[in-house]
Amino acid sequence: MPEKPKLYLIDGSSYIYRAYYAIRHLSSPKGFPTNALYGFIQMLLKVVKDRKPDHLAVVFDAGKLTFRNEIYPAYKANRSAMPDDLRLQIEPIKEAVRAFRIPVLELPGFEADDIIGTIACDCEKKGMAAVIVTGDKDLMQIVTDSVTLLDTMKDKASGPAEVVERFGVPPERVVDILALAGDSSDNIPGIPGIGEKTAIKLIQEHHSLDQLLENASVVKGKVGERLREFADQARLSRRLATIECNVPVPYSYGDFAASPPDNRLLGDLFREYGFTTLMKELTSVATLSSDDYRTILSAGDFSALMDKLGTQSIFAIDLETTSLNPFEAEIVGISFSFSDHQAYYIPVAHHYLGVPDQLSLAHVLQALRPLLLDPAIKKIGQNIKYDYQVLRRAGIEMEGIWCDTMLASYLLNPNRSSHGLNALAVELLDHKMISYADVAGSGKDQKNFAQVEVEKASIYSCEDADATWLLHKLFLPQIEESGMERLLFELEMPLVKILAEMELYGVKLDLVLLQKLSAGFGSQLAELEREIFQCAGTTFNINSPKQLGEVLFEHLQLPCGKKTKTKTGWSTNVDELERLAAEHEIGRLILQYRSLSKLKSTYTDALPKLVYSESGRIHTSYNQAVTNTGRLSSSEPNLQNIPIRSEEGRSIRHAFIAEEGCLILSADYSQIELRVLAHLSQDRVFCDAFAKDEDIHTRTAAEVFGLFPGMVTPEMRRQAKTINFGVIYGQGPFSLAKELGVSTKVAKEFIDNYFDRHAGARVFLDGCVREAEAKGHVTTILGRRLPIPDINSTNGNIRSFAQRNAINYPIQGSAADIIKQAMVRVSGRMRREGLKSRLIMQVHDELVFEVPLEEKLTMEKLVCHEMENALTLRVPLKVDVNFGSNWSEAH
Repeated sequence: MPEKPKLYLIDGSSYIYRAYYAIRHLSSPKGFPTNALYGFIQMLLKVVKDRKPDHLAVVFDAGKLTFRNEIYPAYKANRSAMPDDLRLQIEPIKEAVRAFRIPVLELPGFEADDIIGTIACDCEKKGMAAVIVTGDKDLMQIVTDSVTLLDTMKDKASGPAEVVERFGVPPERVVDILALAGDSSDNIPGIPGIGEKTAIKLIQEHHSLDQLLENASVVKGKVGERLREFADQARLSRRLATIECNVPVPYSYGDFAASPPDNRLLGDLFREYGFTTLMKELTSVATLSSDDYRTILSAGDFSALMDKLGTQSIFAIDLETTSLNPFEAEIVGISFSFSDHQAYYIPVAHHYLGVPDQLSLAHVLQALRPLLLDPAIKKIGQNIKYDYQVLRRAGIEMEGIWCDTMLASYLLNPNRSSHGLNALAVELLDHKMISYADVAGSGKDQKNFAQVEVEKASIYSCEDADATWLLHKLFLPQIEESGMERLLFELEMPLVKILAEMELYGVKLDLVLLQKLSAGFGSQLAELEREIFQCAGTTFNINSPKQLGEVLFEHLQLPCGKKTKTKTGWSTNVDELERLAAEHEIGRLILQYRSLSKLKSTYTDALPKLVYSESGRIHTSYNQAVTNTGRLSSSEPNLQNIPIRSEEGRSIRHAFIAEEGCLILSADYSQIELRVLAHLSQDRVFCDAFAKDEDIHTRTAAEVFGLFPGMVTPEMRRQAKTINFGVIYGQGPFSLAKELGVSTKVAKEFIDNYFDRHAGARVFLDGCVREAEAKGHVTTILGRRLPIPDINSTNGNIRSFAQRNAINYPIQGSAADIIKQAMVRVSGRMRREGLKSRLIMQVHDELVFEVPLEEKLTMEKLVCHEMENALTLRVPLKVDVNFGSNWSEAH
């Protein structure tokens, strides 16, 4: 028997709310809220991709008032107003549906459920099937063999059997359950005191609401009394809960036939709201012409290319290699572009059956060497640090590294979801790049690039070089217009080579010490486990939040915090454990266990595995285009998070050692963020304290508490330090109270007293918020623009978070500018003076060097001078310099 024609009806109103609450806050580059829009589109795509419907439509509520309000004015009266940031997204959601060329249905006076019910019932009459995509249980009342529900979020379909399983009655009796139990979300009164379980039992016994009400006199107890008293209210509730399946909605089944989306409209919408990934997946096509891409196979062609390259003052370069790891990568080919839509690929190491003859890598590199070493010829690349490192290992230390399109993108919009070439090409060139998987395959079938056919590799690599060339021409005028040329050309680009060399050199580890530490941590964990089990009176998996929650709050029956039990179990996060630790020993022990376990797994066990066999060192990757504030981050391993406050954390830093005959030098900026605040705000008290080299936290305590500095106690200084840094992070009374362990009232008094004494800081910080509100961004000392897109959000919590960022970003970003400037100055001096010392790490406000013993005094003076003079501020920069045989000793 042939399958019935099928129509998918998507309950748009239900999915709008589900999308809104399912996805954390998102916003467009301009600050427009997009979480519901993005979530709705993803839900829509799931239906389209998974179900491939031939016919579909999306149905929305047309407004709040319907015929039900005429029957019962209090219908849905208890519902809170739609959140402002959600209301803004309703029309864009409908625009997106229309751009997908899916019909949008709505009818004033009726709810989406009524339109869905009418069309679904009509489909059944005409011998068709309807699938209603919703999470609304009310629609179960219209389920039949031909009308089913589909909840894509739970991946669950519901027919008549599933309705019986859910409600214990067939679909046509579901409305009777709703009539008795009511619905608080819709303000349907039902019968007081009768919940869903009782309603189900009553309808199962009496078969229908009408029969139940007729037999109400035989129902005993309070239930019977309420049935008799509220019979009319039950009938009203049934009317309100009943889906109207005969509304005057004009439609034709043919109108619902699936059509290809309007990629132009979708592309405009995705671009406006910053949905780069969706642009790449759905709307992009290949727009760059490959007609002028050339593959260089012969000596004659190579010679002609060299003649052209020799006349260029600037070109884009891109390497194709066997690995993303620069320590393992072998060059397979090199591409160049120096004119729009023109590019050249030189294959040198492809090997497969039938591969054409290629020029040798040695010959090509030898010929390119003078060009690559010429600092007057400007090189452009996308993540050019990688290309530099691969060439460096091949014996060429490329000079003239001028523009990295990834970094230009980052400077212009650090909030951009991706600065990768594919994403940038989609967003800015309206071009879908050939993916690596397109040429090399994916998964277990993926080829090494050397095995990719030269013809495919050539177009792929030429396209990369061409797109990089085109992007740099788009970015540089914007960099100039935004006043960030100095940042790009004098800070970020010189830093590329410095970071590349740091990564290549790496850091030496004491593997024997790490092994001992790991064993020691293991013993401590075993002892902690024994103590925890003893406190609990049972054994369980401490690393399982579910089991831990059950032991703490069910077995031991400890008082739970604000977060009660959810579908996923009890909350056992750090805040909850810290609350318990104040009163119960087991909370303290579990916190210790978690901390030690993380140190063991993340560092003492993991670090030795990251040591590169050829160098015997670890080689972290420094990321210039990740954080919102301009600070560097690092990965594999993440050096920024190695703890220093605990004894166990410091012991890990002991494993970072110097080569024999060398020392570790640690140079750490002292209170750089407070000094930046003093400079930017010109606050009198801050500037005076730093000019006199006073202890800033003692001075702050004296100001806040109205004492002479000599009267300040260690506790007062601790509180002042917390306040000082709290101000930088835009902390309010509630958060400060929690951190200080005082009441909110006391914390507010501290903040008020603080700003009474630091009027300059208050004016500056308020000005940061106003600047963000007016311009959508704040700036650092060197003019780095840091977007604050949510500063004018209608959502109070989101706006408050944005205001805190507006306060914090200029200070954090300026500190980032200073440490980067210091790296450039110090590295330049070391290179000019021919020193053997090496910069090996950058962590927060600290630079770490490996210094030969004979250069100890020279480096101490050099590093201090260059770091303290990295930028000229209104207050002096101060650097603490220390030496040691390992990082911990030197810190």
